[in-house]
Order: sequence, then structure tokens, then C-alpha cells
Amino acid sequence: MGNILLLFLVLFPMLLSAWVFPLRRRDRRYRNWLIQIIPAVELAAALLLLLWPGAALELPGVFGFGLRLQAGSLGSLLALVSAFLWAATGLNCPSYFAAAEGCNRFYFFWLLTLGALMGVFLAADLFTLFVFFEMMSFTSYVWVVQNETEEARQAGQTYLAVAVIGGMALLAGLLLLQQLLGTLEFSAMAEAVSALPAEKRGSLYVAGGCALVGFGAKAGMFPLHIWLPKAHPVAPAPASALLSGILTKSGVFGVLILCRYLFWTELPWNTVVLALGVVTMVLGAVLALFSVDLKRTLACSSMSQIGFILVGTAMQGFLNGENALAAWGTVLHMLNHSLIKLVLFVAAGVVYLGTHSLNLNDIRGWGRNKPVLKVLFFVGAASIAGVPGFSGYVSKTLLHESIVEYIHVLEHAGAAAGWFTTVEWLFLLSGGLTAAYMTKLFVAIFVSSRAVGQRPALKDYMSRAPMRR
Repeated sequence: MGNILLLFLVLFPMLLSAWVFPLRRRDRRYRNWLIQIIPAVELAAALLLLLWPGAALELPGVFGFGLRLQAGSLGSLLALVSAFLWAATGLNCPSYFAAAEGCNRFYFFWLLTLGALMGVFLAADLFTLFVFFEMMSFTSYVWVVQNETEEARQAGQTYLAVAVIGGMALLAGLLLLQQLLGTLEFSAMAEAVSALPAEKRGSLYVAGGCALVGFGAKAGMFPLHIWLPKAHPVAPAPASALLSGILTKSGVFGVLILCRYLFWTELPWNTVVLALGVVTMVLGAVLALFSVDLKRTLACSSMSQIGFILVGTAMQGFLNGENALAAWGTVLHMLNHSLIKLVLFVAAGVVYLGTHSLNLNDIRGWGRNKPVLKVLFFVGAASIAGVPGFSGYVSKTLLHESIVEYIHVLEHAGAAAGWFTTVEWLFLLSGGLTAAYMTKLFVAIFVSSRAVGQRPALKDYMSRAPMRR
């Protein structure tokens, strides 16, 4: 039963995506029901898969190397989160696209991306992960260019360029890893690495570095973060919620695999990941602070939060067997960020359809008389800022304590801890900047006086959701 569920989660949304166009020609309501039912069924299947944690499936000969799927603790959890996010965005997509053109195309690729993402999280080897990873990159490109404006086309070009560069680097890394280790299966890579001769360690780092470029590009890691601030403002709000909430996690998932199975206790590798995570964390927060576009601010915020997660990923390697704080903090912040950004980007969609603008100067004060939207946005903002009493506080505290714990380890061993003390201060600074730019958004939208000439709200959008007026 478990192996059937693995195949079902990948193929079900892909196969049924073909029904989007004929159902729309018959009646728009049928198509809308389809894009709401499919994610709901996927969510039920992902929940069932938790009952078969050791499920595995091999499809020999596919693409030459064969495809392997396997249920796992983190992979199954991320598959479940993906299905939930698709189900949640599917509920408000019909309202958001009520007056839009070309939404059939969006729904078609929206469902294809769901199946591809399931393949990424349920992959049992790096080749299978690569196949679905690249499929996901190209199907989600359509989300970015959906509105067909000049800005959307330019953002789409950037997104596609980064995806292609990252994909080629990832492929080069996997080919070299296959030559070095003789396997790309997760369960066998760690043993193969331990048996690798010392003279080939340099080649292993080259292969890992290429793969890190590929996964980091999708995660929004510096310096390949450039697609994030461009793609989110021009993409429809449901697409932005998924791009930020879960597609970036596919890149983080790949980085976690590299760190766990190839470079678990390698200090040079973990130092590089930590440095890239710190730069991503701080730079994203600074860019968000100075942005005056609602969705661009949220996009830069996602970049910063990915930096927090990468810091936790690196700290797992530094702490080795005592990494419980870093491991739980990393996974919990991944989940928190996915769910929080769903709320914030959907709220941004409400604001956009009510004002036809994302500029904070134009949307100023629009939410003053919308108490439910105000409360939901505040919960999301407070959570991502790490305010005590909200979920983000727990995950960020765990990540921070993992840094403090390693500083104590170094001091106890008599080693210098200056670099990690700096990391801790930058971590706290980024948290403060997060609180600052989320306060900026909340005050601008819900506290400031209403901007002159502001458009009236569209009452039909989200008419069945609690965010309506």
C-alpha cells in the first residue's frame, strides 16, 4: 500500500492536470472544483503515507538510471506540508482569478508542479531528486510570467536563467559524485564517502560545491538569490505563497541532504554553509527593511528566513552528536516559514485586489477597518519576527541556542569562539531587522491614515474566507 501511495502522490496531480482545459470549456465551476479536490485528495494520501514510514518504490530503466521513491521522516513531512499549502491556496484561487485571463494555463502548471514537488521530497536518491527538481523549476516558471506584463517577463527570464544555471551545476555535481562514490542513493552515500581515499576528498568538495550551487539557487541563497525579489512581486499571490512557502524548501531539502550524507562533520564545508547562511540572513533582512513594495518585502523576508534555516543546517554539522537544538530548530523553522508565508502572501493578495497596488504609499491605511485581516496579518508578522508566544519564537530560539551551545563547546575546549560570537550577534541583528520591517508593513497597512485616492475594496474576493471585510 505504501509504494502505491508514493506513486499516487507524484502521478495523480500530473495526470489530472490535463482535465483543466476540457472542464473549463464545459463550465468554470467544474474546473474550480477540480483544482480544489485534487490537493485535498493529495493531502489525504500524504496523511496515509505516514502510516508506512518505510515505504519504497523503484521504477527501473526510467531515464536510464531508474527512479526510486521512498517515504522518510523529513521527506514525508514536507510532502504533507506541500499538499496542505496547495489545498489552502486552491480554496482562494477561484476568487483571486475570477476576472483574470489565462488562468487555465496557471492551473495546469500549478498541478504539474505539485506532482514534481512530491517527487523531490519523496526521492530516494539524488538522480530521482534531480529529475523532479528540474521538472519543478520549469513548470513553476509559468507562475512567474502568468500576468504577461513586461516586469513579469523580465522576472521570468531571471528565474529561468538562475534555474538553468543551477540545474547545470547540480547535474555536473551529480555526475562527479556518481563517478566518485558509485552510488547516488541516500542510504549508501555516507558509507561510500567514509571509504573514499584521502586523495579524492578534493573532488568530493568540487562535486558538493556544484550541487550546493544548484540547490542554493532554488532556496534563494546568496549570491543566487536575485530571482526572489523579482519573481514574487509580479507573480499572482497564490503563486507567491507557494514559491516562498515551499518551493524554496526544495532547495533547502537538497542542502540538508548534502550536509547529512556527504559532509556531516566536515568543518570546512559547514563553515561555508554557515557563512552563506549568515550573508543570506542579514542581506535579506536589510533588503526587506528598505523595500516599499509589499510583496517584494515579503520576498526579501523569505530570503532572510532561508538564511536562518541554513545557519541551523550548518550548526547541525558543527555540533555533530549534540545537535538536537539545531535539528529541531531547523525543521520547525522550515514548517513555520511555510505556513506563515502562506498567510502573509494570501493577505497581500487581498490587499492587491482591494487597491490594485503593492506600493506601501498607495495601500497605506487600507486595512484600518478590516479587523479579521488585521489580526491574521499580525499573527503572521509576529510569528516571523519571533515574538514570544508565537511559533516563530520557538524555532528561532532553538536556532539561537544551538549557536550559544557551540560557543560553550569551543570555550570549554579552549578554542577561539570569536567567529561564532559574531554569528550570534548577526543572528540577533537579523531578528531585530525582521521585527522592524514587519512592523513597517503592519503600521503602513493597518494603522496609518488612508492614502488619498485609494480604490474601494472588492467585496467578492475571498468571500468565503475569514479575511473578507
